[in-house]
Amino acid sequence: MRITNHALAGTGPTRRGLLAQVAAVSIAAVITTIAPASAAELNIYNWGEYINPAVLKKFEDETQIKVNLSTYSSNEEMLAKIQGGATGYDIVFPSVHMQDIMAKLDLLEKTDINTYEGFKNIDPAFMRAKSDPKGEYCLPYAFGSVGIFYNRKILGKDITGWKDLIATVEAKGLKFTLLDDMREVLAVGLILNGHKVNSTDPDELQQAADTIIAMKPDVAAFTYDTRPMVQSGDVAAGHFFVGAMVDVFGNTADLGYVIPEEGATMYQEDICILKSAPNKENALKFMQFYTRPEVAALNVSQQTNGTANVPARQLTPDNIKNSKEINPSPETMQRLQIFEDLGPGLRQLDRVWTKVKTAQ
Repeated sequence: MRITNHALAGTGPTRRGLLAQVAAVSIAAVITTIAPASAAELNIYNWGEYINPAVLKKFEDETQIKVNLSTYSSNEEMLAKIQGGATGYDIVFPSVHMQDIMAKLDLLEKTDINTYEGFKNIDPAFMRAKSDPKGEYCLPYAFGSVGIFYNRKILGKDITGWKDLIATVEAKGLKFTLLDDMREVLAVGLILNGHKVNSTDPDELQQAADTIIAMKPDVAAFTYDTRPMVQSGDVAAGHFFVGAMVDVFGNTADLGYVIPEEGATMYQEDICILKSAPNKENALKFMQFYTRPEVAALNVSQQTNGTANVPARQLTPDNIKNSKEINPSPETMQRLQIFEDLGPGLRQLDRVWTKVKTAQ
């Protein structure tokens, strides 16, 4: 297995898991180009730390297909690379709204994965792509919430949501961080004002922006480097992904993660095969391989994300299996919203985001 170095440096804007986990793969194996395609290879293009190296090793051992892993740090980076003419990649892992965008651009191969026997393990509730409601193209991969990672030692309490956090930090003169992510941050403002996270209504977006701007005196930074700041106590809390549960498990006395009572966003990525894939047969074998509960469970055990593979959930370690943060109740799932492709409406968000970032 080889890894290319598109997004491994530092702890920059990664959304899903933990860069430190990638170190389990030998740095000596890092290369800067995709290996030439052959019948015995598979070129995977995934988020920077969003797959357990043990999963790839297991696939290699079972199939004798050599895996080359390249990484990216955002949906937009991945799409730009594909649209820019990169033809060596076989499999990508777009978020649901990006899958819909890629479908419109005719970039995805129809796989009929929904006819494969292992597809019965997938919870139908995770067929969220509007372009693929039956699972004829892509396979649900992993999901999670975007909530608040906090240091209870600094806060002096557990928190229940955004209003509770803001009141607590203001009373104690503390700080928290927000993600440096337009849609995620504006979603917080929209949710706190009772609006949907996919709103493009100018008045609702302005209301959301005003809410975030009002928070700025208490915000230490807009950043993805949340975890070390919260762990060290430099900030009391941070807007972050449920992948931070790996830190919580390592220090349950001081750290916590909460899905805000007001509601939150959730993410979901799917496994898709590119129309330009040079190794379509091998890519389909990997997709089928990932329907197996023990494989999905092996991935989740290192990622601390949720899985759409229902039997896999019972095969994960007890701390993950019993975590209400990683595996939210049906009631909590009702409070989670997922981003959709906004098309031209995205320009409305760009305008108010500029106001948020430049407000003093």
